[in-house]
Amino acid sequence: MSDIGIRVFGNQLATAIRGVARHRVAAVIVTLVLLPWVAPYEALSVNILLFGLYAVGFNLVYGYTGLLSFGHAAFFGVGAYACGIAVATFDVNWLLAIALGTIVAGFVAMIMGGLAIRIRGIYFAMVTLALAQCVYYILYQWTDLTGGENGLRGVRVRAVNILGLELNLLDPMTKYYVMLVFVALALWIFSRILESPFGAVLEAIRENEKRARACGYDTLRTKWLAFVLSGMFCGLAGALYAIHLSIVPIETANYTMSGQAVMMALLGGMGTFFGPFIGAAAFLLLEDVLTLWTEYWQFFVGALFVFFVLFFPRGIWGSLLHWVQR
Repeated sequence: MSDIGIRVFGNQLATAIRGVARHRVAAVIVTLVLLPWVAPYEALSVNILLFGLYAVGFNLVYGYTGLLSFGHAAFFGVGAYACGIAVATFDVNWLLAIALGTIVAGFVAMIMGGLAIRIRGIYFAMVTLALAQCVYYILYQWTDLTGGENGLRGVRVRAVNILGLELNLLDPMTKYYVMLVFVALALWIFSRILESPFGAVLEAIRENEKRARACGYDTLRTKWLAFVLSGMFCGLAGALYAIHLSIVPIETANYTMSGQAVMMALLGGMGTFFGPFIGAAAFLLLEDVLTLWTEYWQFFVGALFVFFVLFFPRGIWGSLLHWVQR
C-alpha cells in the first residue's frame, strides 16, 4: 500500500473513532448487539457483556475519579447473592430481584465508602480490600442463607414475560438480548452521569483534588457518591450474572474478582467509555483460548497485563483514542 493509501486509511479510521466517541452510547450498544454473531459461542458473549458492565462500574471510581479500589468484588458478589436469594429462597419476581441486588450492592458501597473515602492512595486500596474480605467472610459463613463454600443454587429463571411476550432464558441468544436491555439502560445512565456537572467534578478530582476542593467542591461527598454509584453498577452486573449462571459461586465475592475488574479496566483503557468492554473481551477471550493450551494460562495473562502497563498504559481503546487525538 502506498503512503497516500496509508494516510487515507488512517484518516478514515480516525474519523470513525471520533464518531464512536461522539455517539458513544449508541456505538457501544450497536457493537454489543452484533457481539453474539462474532463471538466464538453465545455463553462467552454473555460473559463479556456482564463483565464489561462490571468493569464499567469499577471504571467510574478508578478511571474517572482516580480512586484505586480492590474491593469491588464485594458489590458484584452482594448483587449476585441478593438477587439469587430473592429468586431461590423467596420466589421474588426476577425484575424485583435484579433491582434488589442493585440496591443492596449500593447500600454496601455506601457503608464501605463511608469508612474508606477519607483516606487516599494505597491506604484506600488496602482498606477497600479488607472491607471486601469482611463481606466475603460473612457470605462464606452464612451457610443457611448463602450456601457457604458450595455457593447458592436454585436461581432458576427459565422464562420471563415482557409486555405479554414470553421469552425463554434457556436459549443463550434470548438471554443475551434480554440482559443487553439492562446493560444498555445502565450505559445510558452512566453516560448521563459523565456529561453532568457531577461528572466534570469527578474528573477535576482525578486531575487535582486539592484544586477542586479550593474551588469550593465537597470532594469527600462527591467521591462517596461516586463510590455508591459504582457499587450499584457492579451490583447490577452481579444480579444479572446470578440469573445467567442459575447459581452464585462464592468466588463472585472473592478478592480475585476485584483483580479482574482492575485488569479489564487497564487492558481496555481506564477513563474511557468503551474501554471496559474491550478489556473484558480481551481478558475473557485470552482465558478461553489459553485454557485449551495450558493449565498455566494465568501466567500468560499476567505477562500480557504487565506488558500493557509498561508500554501501553492507556490500554487498547485508550491508545487508539490517544492516537486519533494526536
